[in-house]
Amino acid sequence: MSQIDALPLPTRQYGHLNSVLICLSAAMLGASWLLSLVSIAPNRIVAGTSYGLVPAVGWPGALLVSLLFIAMGGLAIRPSRLHYYAQLCIVILTLLLMPFGLMVAGHWLIDPAMPQARLSIGGAYWVVLFLLLLCLVELRLRLGLSRLWTTLLLGSVAGAWLVCAVLWLDRLALVQEFQARDQQFYDAMLQHVLLVGTAVSVSVVIGLVLAMLMRRYQGLQRTAFGLLNFLQTIPSLALFGLLLAPLAWLAANVPFLAQLGVSGIGTTPALIALIAYSLLPMVRNTYIALDEVDPDVLEAAKAMGMRARQRFWQVRFPLALPILLEGVRITAVQAIGLTAVAALIGAGGLGTFIFQGLGQAAMDMVLLGALPILVMALIVDASLGALADALRPGEHE
Repeated sequence: MSQIDALPLPTRQYGHLNSVLICLSAAMLGASWLLSLVSIAPNRIVAGTSYGLVPAVGWPGALLVSLLFIAMGGLAIRPSRLHYYAQLCIVILTLLLMPFGLMVAGHWLIDPAMPQARLSIGGAYWVVLFLLLLCLVELRLRLGLSRLWTTLLLGSVAGAWLVCAVLWLDRLALVQEFQARDQQFYDAMLQHVLLVGTAVSVSVVIGLVLAMLMRRYQGLQRTAFGLLNFLQTIPSLALFGLLLAPLAWLAANVPFLAQLGVSGIGTTPALIALIAYSLLPMVRNTYIALDEVDPDVLEAAKAMGMRARQRFWQVRFPLALPILLEGVRITAVQAIGLTAVAALIGAGGLGTFIFQGLGQAAMDMVLLGALPILVMALIVDASLGALADALRPGEHE
């Protein structure tokens, strides 16, 4: 077998036009020139003035950005493995340069005599960032990069952005929103993590128990999956509303529950709703994971004298763990996003900033709540996905 044949399928498709990367490069070039890159406002109340690429970073910066995108599209005409690595370097370099572009824009456009002036990120910035992440996904598939390497690359970029924001981007509106309510942000972040961690942990335990019961009692399978599917069809706000009255009644009539903090609003209905929505992916993946273990392997373990409990914990469960972790990954990412809605019923979390910002028409406050949720979801998704890949049999062969 040749070295080329031994490569994964996506890495063998060289020499052919990569229309995906060409289209993404053209879209990034068009967005950077046609949309506003930043906006400058004299204070938090007054609407800002939008500026394009050239006024924000000057002609040298505009030409550098254009050349990077043109080079990326040109390398996709007759791609090779070396070209894909060069495009990956361009993507990482562009991501690292983006916060420095904001620093240059702030230096050129903000009047030092206006201490309350603030710089907001424009549409071109967000569109290019989204398209760069799509390019990274395409290059990851073409080069066969593991989730771990992709996570490390994104983590390095995020770390560089954080350093720039702390040290030099004090005029950025998002940074100013954080500085004005940093302790509230930390409390909301902790509450968000606690809600997600509790809901996912409980759903993992319940999911494992339900999956084992469904394997033992086949008649339970249809009823359980039917109920869990029904819970998924209920909108989150409707479920919160349905829980309000019975939980309020229980808190009023059962003193013990009231002492535990059970009420119609707050943490209790949020946790119940999060657990209810988390059960279906958790139970389904756990059931499939346990069911797809090779019967021959279990038969061999039985022939070696292992008891039923030993066969489950020492053979079936380790082999099912990668698929089970995929269920945990799906459940955790779903819970991270859904927890934002729980702020509407007083459960706290990062969703508080989202809804406060919407009420005040302050998009930077919305971003203060939305961006950490997005970053948290990406980190959890990549970390659990990389762990599942590492535990999958034959992954390191």
